[in-house]
Amino acid sequence: MGQVMRDRVDGGLRNAQPPVKAMHGANIPLRGIYEISEILTAPTRLEITLANVVNILSSFVQMRHGAMVVQGADGELEIAATAGNKHAPHSDWRRFIPQAVVERIFAMGRPLVLHDVSKSELFQADLQAASSGAIMPVAFIAVPIEAEDEILGTLSIDRVWDGAASVHYDEDVRFLTMVAKLVGRTIRLHRMLGTDRQRLVEEERRAEKSLDEKETRPARHSPVKIDGIIGESAALKQVLETVTIVARTNSTVLLRGESGTGKEFFAQAIHKLSPRSKKAFVKLNCAALPESVLESELFGHEKGAFTGAVSQRAGRFELANGGTLLLDEIGEISPAFQAKLLRVLQEGELERVGGTRTLTVDVRLICATNKDLETAVVNGEFRADLYYRINVVPIMLPPLRERPGDIPRLAKAFLDRFNSENHRELAFAPSALDLISQCYFPGNVRELENCVRRTATLARSSTVAPSDFACQKGQCLSSLLWKGRDHSNCSTASDACGRDRMPVQSPLGDTRSATFEGDLVPGNAGDPNDLGWGATGMRVTDRARLIDAMQKAGWVQAKAGRILGLTPRQVGYALRRHGIEVKKF
Repeated sequence: MGQVMRDRVDGGLRNAQPPVKAMHGANIPLRGIYEISEILTAPTRLEITLANVVNILSSFVQMRHGAMVVQGADGELEIAATAGNKHAPHSDWRRFIPQAVVERIFAMGRPLVLHDVSKSELFQADLQAASSGAIMPVAFIAVPIEAEDEILGTLSIDRVWDGAASVHYDEDVRFLTMVAKLVGRTIRLHRMLGTDRQRLVEEERRAEKSLDEKETRPARHSPVKIDGIIGESAALKQVLETVTIVARTNSTVLLRGESGTGKEFFAQAIHKLSPRSKKAFVKLNCAALPESVLESELFGHEKGAFTGAVSQRAGRFELANGGTLLLDEIGEISPAFQAKLLRVLQEGELERVGGTRTLTVDVRLICATNKDLETAVVNGEFRADLYYRINVVPIMLPPLRERPGDIPRLAKAFLDRFNSENHRELAFAPSALDLISQCYFPGNVRELENCVRRTATLARSSTVAPSDFACQKGQCLSSLLWKGRDHSNCSTASDACGRDRMPVQSPLGDTRSATFEGDLVPGNAGDPNDLGWGATGMRVTDRARLIDAMQKAGWVQAKAGRILGLTPRQVGYALRRHGIEVKKF
């Protein structure tokens, strides 16, 4: 320490900073606090922040050397930052300020001002080795670094005084005290963040360990159960397993499937199984609103933003903050609004309609559509960048024709709901369940529910029989819709309306090529529990559609069967029936 003090004194006024008076007097503290506050709020490591504070002090107070000593988490003092010396910042802090001075400030909790360190007993032990020649007086100022009545360290400066310059120690003490309080709060904040970060790391480590332990346990063969979703088919089980995995993350999900497959139910299931389950689940049908109204619904609006905006209103993004937002029918929004939506999804920021303040939201997004987005992107109807943004985890929901074994379970559940709502005690006859299991249901689960409710409402006894179904009376509107112009040939007393005359191709295909006339498949060719069984379970498609499917499948019967919704055996039977020769490559 004696050598350090000799270096300070021998430097004399050669290294001393020029008087700070030239900086317009009273504006110095205000400007200094402002610039130091900017340094303290910069996103850098604590050591770099404190070093930058010490280095900038010379611009606002007359000083030669500066030092900041901070008490570590273990209670030991360590050098945090220095300025105006040639020693490394991580050197022993006792080389810059005597330990007795630090202990004095920690004990008293008040600033320390020494006009001449050579006359202070706190510095005597370190000045004994200094030269006894004539030297200029060295003044010393130190203030405690505090946060919430706890002393965290010291901030000190020294200067060489020749007796000519006018130095106001009171002003310097006040300025350094304000700086020390700001530094103290910054240190405390960094330590709190460090503690929280360590806690989160430990919790994540425990969660990963717990997950690994669960994965090592023997797998249970019981099906996944989610409230509101009914079924035991393999196609549904696969979707449910995917849902349970995806729900644990915050990844964006794109639910795809035909109308009526229950996209909203699956979105609610993802929310309920996610860590956001205690927050809001907000949904919006994008196809039901025009673009101007849709923007206000999603982003909100300020008072007076447009005619009728009599008050400020929060949008769906704000309402779902911290929770989940379902955007149904997202494929129907206009290209202009797609660009506005993309910014919110990428940045997590939005402005209300008519507002200028930027709001930040944290929302887990789930999108749903029955539209072919890939084709829409190719045709320029849907932005490719938005497609890639929402298509993070796509989940294909199976249509009801791919899970015929679930139809009886769903029908019973809908009938139970009808009984509860209407205080009735209806039940299906076994033959009625057999009939309904063979129907096509292009509207999927939604159409099945409507069919059950209509039949239960008009049932003449407590047991629902096949004769109670509209298709047995020629009144099935869905059947008429898919039969096209051939509906006049349907006998109202025949079972053909309910089973034999339903189309087998996907409703997403070309309905104009559907035919309802043809030979019956042999009785042993169709299994109602077989996912490849035709949607009608009874008929094959026409010759032109069969050839088209075989060409698309490269004349592989199994692939053609998946296109037509038939089994390979049914495809082979149809090829023989129409006399189509299979091409071999």
